[in-house]
Amino acid sequence: MIGLWVALAAVMVPLSGKLSSVTTDRAVDLLPAGAESTKVAALEDSLPGGEDNTFVFVYHRAGGLTDADRATVERHYDTLAKRYPPKAADEEDEGSLTTPSTDGEAMMFTLDVSTTYGAPEELVGPLRDAAKDRPAGLELEVTGPAAIDGDMDAVFDGIDLQVFLTTVVVVTLLLILTYRSPVLWFIPLMVVGAAALTAMASVYLLVKGFGIVFNNQNSALLTILVFGVGTDYALLLISRYREALHHHENVRVAMVHALRGAAPAIVASAATVVAGLLCLLAADLNSTNGLGPIGAAGIVCALVAMLTLFPAVLVVLGRRIFWPAVPRFSTSVEEKVGLWGRLGAAISRRRWVATLASLGVLGVLAVGLTGNTGPLREQDQFLSPPESVTGFTVLRQHFPELGGMPMTVYTRADYQVRVLNVVKGTPGVAQAFPGEARGGWVDISVFPRDAPDTVAEYDTIKRVRAAVHAVSGAEAIVGGPSAENLDTEVTTRRDERLVIPLVLAVVLIVLGLLLRAIVAPLILMATVVVSFAAAFGGSVFVFDTILGFKGIDYSVPLLAFLFLVALGVDYNIFLVSRAREEAVRLGTRAGMLKALSATGGVITSAGVVLAATFAVLVSLPLVMLVEVGFLVAFGVLLDALLVRSVLVPALTLLIGRRMWWPSRLDRPTAEPPNGRHSLPDEEELALQR
Repeated sequence: MIGLWVALAAVMVPLSGKLSSVTTDRAVDLLPAGAESTKVAALEDSLPGGEDNTFVFVYHRAGGLTDADRATVERHYDTLAKRYPPKAADEEDEGSLTTPSTDGEAMMFTLDVSTTYGAPEELVGPLRDAAKDRPAGLELEVTGPAAIDGDMDAVFDGIDLQVFLTTVVVVTLLLILTYRSPVLWFIPLMVVGAAALTAMASVYLLVKGFGIVFNNQNSALLTILVFGVGTDYALLLISRYREALHHHENVRVAMVHALRGAAPAIVASAATVVAGLLCLLAADLNSTNGLGPIGAAGIVCALVAMLTLFPAVLVVLGRRIFWPAVPRFSTSVEEKVGLWGRLGAAISRRRWVATLASLGVLGVLAVGLTGNTGPLREQDQFLSPPESVTGFTVLRQHFPELGGMPMTVYTRADYQVRVLNVVKGTPGVAQAFPGEARGGWVDISVFPRDAPDTVAEYDTIKRVRAAVHAVSGAEAIVGGPSAENLDTEVTTRRDERLVIPLVLAVVLIVLGLLLRAIVAPLILMATVVVSFAAAFGGSVFVFDTILGFKGIDYSVPLLAFLFLVALGVDYNIFLVSRAREEAVRLGTRAGMLKALSATGGVITSAGVVLAATFAVLVSLPLVMLVEVGFLVAFGVLLDALLVRSVLVPALTLLIGRRMWWPSRLDRPTAEPPNGRHSLPDEEELALQR
C-alpha cells in the first residue's frame, strides 16, 4: 500500500504544482452564469482591444487647490493619456478630461486603460508611481473599479502559501498537544499532506477536463477542508486503534478491528460532506458552483489516504509509535470512568435539565440574528481599507454627483444616440458619455449619483436596464462593478433558496441510510439546524458589536450553512453510529452513555482541530474570509462541545429505543434484560418484570 502511494505521488506531485496556472479571478469566470453583467463581461473580452480598466484619479487639498495644483493635475493627465491612449470618443469630449469640484478643493479625471497593457494589479502600482511628482500638500487617491480589483488581487498574492503554512503549523501544534508524543503527531500530518497534494492534482485535472472555476477563495477552502477533515479522520482511527491494541497483541489484527469499528463512521461522514458539497452544482454563481466538485475531490482524497496509507504506516511502525504512552496488550482491560463518563452520568440524572439548558444557550445565541445581517459592500471588504477604498470616500465628499461605480452599457452602434439619450434621461444618472465602436457595438459609461452598492444605486441600475431594454433592436445590456454585485446578490439569494433545502434533504437521506432509522436522522438534523442558527447569531453579534463589520458578505450564509451542516453532522455520526453499535449489546440508553464515554475525548479533539483550521481564515485581511472562518470555527466548537456532548445524549436518553424507529432496535426485545446496563423507561420495566 505504501508503495502504491509512492508511485501515485510520482504522478500527482508534478500535477499539483500546475494548479496555480488554472486559477482565475476574472469577473466573467466568477459571475452568475446567466446574469446580464456576465454577458457584458463576456462581450468585453470578445471585442477587439478587450475590456478597459477604469481608474479614477482624485486630487484634493484642504483649504482649496492652488494654480500649481491644477497645472499638476493637467500635466499628469496629459502624461498618462499619452502612455495609455484614451478612446477616440473621449478625445473629442473635452469635458471628460479633468473635472474640478464645486467646492474648489478637488479635481479628478478618469483614465480607461485597455487590458492589453496588463491586468489591474499590474497597472495600479505604476499609475500611482507616475503621479507622485506633485506639490507638497496635494493629496491623491487612485480609485475606481480597476484600482479596487488591483488592491483585491494584491491581497490574494501569496495567500495560498500563507494558508497552507499557517494550517500546517496549527495542525502540528494541536496534534502534539493531543498525543504528547514526539513522533506520533508527524504521521497524520504527513498523510494529510499527501492527501492535500493528491487533492490539488485531482482538482487540476477536474479544472482542465471540465472547465470548473477555481479561484483563490476556493483554493484556500480546499486546503482548510483537506487538513481539517483529514486530521479528524486520523484522530478517530487512532482512537479506535489504541483501544484495539489493549485487546489484541498483533498490531495487524488490532488495525483490522479498528478499521471495522471506525471505517463505517468515517465513510458515512465523508459521504455526507461530499453529498452536501455536490449540492453546490445546482448553484448559478460560478465560483460557488465550482466549489462543489473541488471540495468533494478534497474530501475523497482525505478519506482514501486515511483509510489506506495511514493504517499501513501505523501497522509498519507498530506500537512504539505511541511512545512514551505505549498501549499494552492485556487479557483484562479495566475501563476507567473518565470525564466523559461522569458527564454522561450527570446527563442521565438530569435529562430534561440538560436538554432545556442546551436549547436555552442555543436560543440566546440565535437572538444575535436580529443584528446587522445586511449585505457587505465591496468597499467594506478590507480589514484595512486600501487607497482605492478611501479614494471613493474622498470622491463622495467632493463630487457627490459622481459617487457611484460607473456602469457600462453596450448597444448596437446604429442605436448609440437613442440609447445614450434614454440613459441620460433616467433618474439617478449623473453623467453618461459614449466610447468607441468595436465589432458593431458601442459602450456607454454611465455614472450614477448614489454611493456604490446601496439600495439607491441598485434601483438606478434597474431603471437603466429597463430603459435600454425598451429600445427595440438595440440589444442593449448593462454591466459594470455595481451591476455585477447586484446580479451576484440576486443570484446568491436564489441559490440559497435552492441549495439549502437540497443540502438538508441529501444529508437527511444519508443519515437515514447509515442509521437505518427515521426518528434519529430527523432529531440529528434538527439539532444541527438549531446549532447553525445559534452559531450564525453569535457570530453576527461579534461581527457587528465587537469587530465593527458593516454587513455580512453575500456568500457567507450559504457557505457557512453548507460547512456547518455537513461537517457538524459528522460529530453526530461519530457519536450516534457508535451508540447504535453499543445499543445492540447494551441497549439504547446504556449504549449512548458508553458511546459518549468512548468517543467524547476524540470527537472533542477533532472538533478543536477542525475549528482551528477554519480559524486560520481569520488571519487573512478580507472581511469575507474572516466571517467564514470565524462562523464555521465557532459553529464547529458549539456543535462538538454542546450539541454533540450534551444535547444529543440528553435527547437520546429521553427518547430511548424509539430513537431507532422503525429498525429492529426500536423493538422492546432489543433492550437487554439487565437493568444495570440500561436506564429503562416504563415499557422496558414492564417487559423486565
